[in-house]
Amino acid sequence: MTEHPTSHEGRQPLAARPQERARPRQRETLPAATTAIPNPAVPGQGPAAAEQTVPADGGQAAIRREGDRLRFVGAATRRIARGMDLDEIVLGLCRASVPTFSDAILVYLRDPLPVGDERPVSPFVLRLRRTDRLRLTTEESETAPEGERLRLPVTDPQAGLLPAADLCEVRTGGALAEVLRGVRPVFGDSAAARVAVPELLGAGRTVPTGHRAILAPLRGRRRVIGAAVFLRGPERAPFEAGDLLVAAQLATHTALGIDKAMLYGREAYIADELQRTMLPDSLPQPTGVRLASRYLPAAETARVGGDWYDAIPLPGSRVALVVGDVMGHSMTSAAIMGQLRTTAQTLAGLDLPPQEVLHHLDEQAQRLGSDRMATCLYAVYDPVAHRITVANAGHPPPVLLHLGGRAEVLRVPPGAPIGVGGVDFEAVELDAPAGATLLLYTDGLVESRLRDVWTGIELLRERLAATARLTGPDHSPPLEALCDDVLDMLGPGDRDDDIALLAARFDGIAPSDVAYWFLDPEDAAPGRARRLARRALGRWGLDHLADEVELLVSEVVTNAVRYAERPVTLRLLRTDILRCEVGDDAPQLPRQRRARETDEGGRGLFLVNRMARRWGATRLSTGKVVWFEMAVPAS
Repeated sequence: MTEHPTSHEGRQPLAARPQERARPRQRETLPAATTAIPNPAVPGQGPAAAEQTVPADGGQAAIRREGDRLRFVGAATRRIARGMDLDEIVLGLCRASVPTFSDAILVYLRDPLPVGDERPVSPFVLRLRRTDRLRLTTEESETAPEGERLRLPVTDPQAGLLPAADLCEVRTGGALAEVLRGVRPVFGDSAAARVAVPELLGAGRTVPTGHRAILAPLRGRRRVIGAAVFLRGPERAPFEAGDLLVAAQLATHTALGIDKAMLYGREAYIADELQRTMLPDSLPQPTGVRLASRYLPAAETARVGGDWYDAIPLPGSRVALVVGDVMGHSMTSAAIMGQLRTTAQTLAGLDLPPQEVLHHLDEQAQRLGSDRMATCLYAVYDPVAHRITVANAGHPPPVLLHLGGRAEVLRVPPGAPIGVGGVDFEAVELDAPAGATLLLYTDGLVESRLRDVWTGIELLRERLAATARLTGPDHSPPLEALCDDVLDMLGPGDRDDDIALLAARFDGIAPSDVAYWFLDPEDAAPGRARRLARRALGRWGLDHLADEVELLVSEVVTNAVRYAERPVTLRLLRTDILRCEVGDDAPQLPRQRRARETDEGGRGLFLVNRMARRWGATRLSTGKVVWFEMAVPAS
C-alpha cells in the first residue's frame, strides 16, 4: 500500500486551513511546497519558524520534504515554461503559486518592458500586471469569520478589497530599489522589506497584521524587469528559509521566460511587418478584370514564407497576374521573395513577354545564390482580345473555371524552377472568355503529407466545379466567397506550407466599346484624331465629353507626332470610365514641366494633368504609350 506523503507521521503540511475543499485543482497537479527545517542562523527567518522542532524521524522527514519541494519547483517551472507570450507566462506563475505555495500573489512588471539589449526608459516604473488569490466558496464566505477571509494587502482590514496601486515609481536609492538591486528574495518582515513593500504597494498600503510575505525581484538576462509578492494568511504556516529558494526559482524562471517572450514577440512583429510589406497591400482595379487574393502562413509560429502574388497593370488595359513560391519558411526566403517580386514588377513595367520575364527572374535568382530556387507562374490578360498568355517555371498549373461551371486545368508547359539556369521558358496563348475565373495558387493549397500535388489539383478542380453549380450556369460565383470556399477544402492535417491564392474574374471589354486607329506622323494627325474621337463619342452617347476629350487627344497626339517615325496608334476604351491611349515608337517618356510666358509649347501635359481623371506614360519594348482617363457620368 502506497503511503501518501501528506499523511506521513511527522510531516508539516503546507497549510492547515479549515476551508481545504475550496482550493482549486492546481493543488492536485502540483506537489505541495513543504516547510523546511528552520535554521535560526538564516537572516530574516520569521519567529514562528524558530519555534518549530525537528521531529523524531527528522532525517527521513527532511529528505521527503526536500523531495516534495523539488517536485513542486519542477512542476511549477514547467508550467511557467509552457507559456509562449507574456500573459501566459505570468498566468503560469500565478497558477503555480496559488494556492500550493502562497495564498495570494501580486506580479509587477517594468513599464514599458525593455526588449533584448534596449536601454530601459526612465524613470523606473513598475505596473501591477496581475493579482491572484485563494477564493472561498460562497458558503464559506458567508460562514467564515472576517479574519479568516483572505484579502489583498490593505491598511485597514475593514476597508474592503482595496487593491494595491497600479503603478509604482522606483526611487533611485530608495529601499525598493535596493531590494531589487540585490536580486535575492527577502521576507516581508525583514529590515529591508519593511520599507520596500509599502513603497511597492502604494501610499497607505502594507501587509496586514498576521500575514506573511516574500518580495522576489524578477531579473531577466540583463536587468530587473519586475517583482513578485507572495502572501500567506495568518492561519497558514509562515514562510521559512527554504521558501526563499522556491521563490527565487519561480522568479528566475518567470523573468527569463518574459525575456524570451519579449524577444519572440519582437521577432514575430518583424516577421509580420516583413511579410506584410512584401505582399501587396491592396490589389489594383484594372479595366475588364476583377481580382481577389488570400495569403495563409504555414503556422502561427512560422508566419514568414516565400509565397507571393501580384497583379500589375500593363499598357493597353492589360494586366499581369503573378504567383510564386520561394523554397523555405524563413526570413531569408521572405527576403528573396521580395527581391524576385520587385524584379518581376520592374520587368512587367518594360512590357516584356511572359517567357522573357521568367528568363530574367532566373538570372536574378542565380545572382542571389546557387541555392536560391523558386517556382513562378506569369500570365498576361488582354481584356480587349479576350486572350491570356501564360508562362510557367515549375509551378502548379492554373485552373480556369468557365461560366457554365466546367473547371479546367490549363495545359501549360511546366518548365524548370527559377534558379536552375540554362533553360528556356515557353509561353502559350489561350482563350479567356468573359465570365470565366482564373485561379493561380501555390503548392501549399494542393499538396500535403496526406496527398500528392496532382491529387490535390483534382480535388481543387472538383471543388471549383461544385461551387459553380450552386450559383447556376448563367452566373459566376462571387469572387471573394469563391476564395473562401477554396480554402475550406483544407483539412486539419493539410497545412504543411504557406498558401498564396490569386483569383481573376475575366469581364473583358466588348468590341463595340473599343475604337482603334493608326495615324501617320504628319501635321494633319492631331486634327484627324480630334474628328475620330468626336465620332466615336457620338456613337457611345458621350457627346458631353467631346470638347474636353478632343482637346486632350490633340495635345497627346501632337507630342507623339513630333518624335515618332512610324504610325501613331490611337485607341479609345469605354467601360465605367473613358480611357484614351496614344502609342508611338519614341522611347522617351513625356515629362510635365512649367512653361514660361515666352514659350510657344510645353503646356499640353499641364492641360492633361488638370482636366483628366488620371494620366500616365509607360515605356514599351517598341516605344511608349501615353494614356489618360475621363470619368463617365452614370446614366
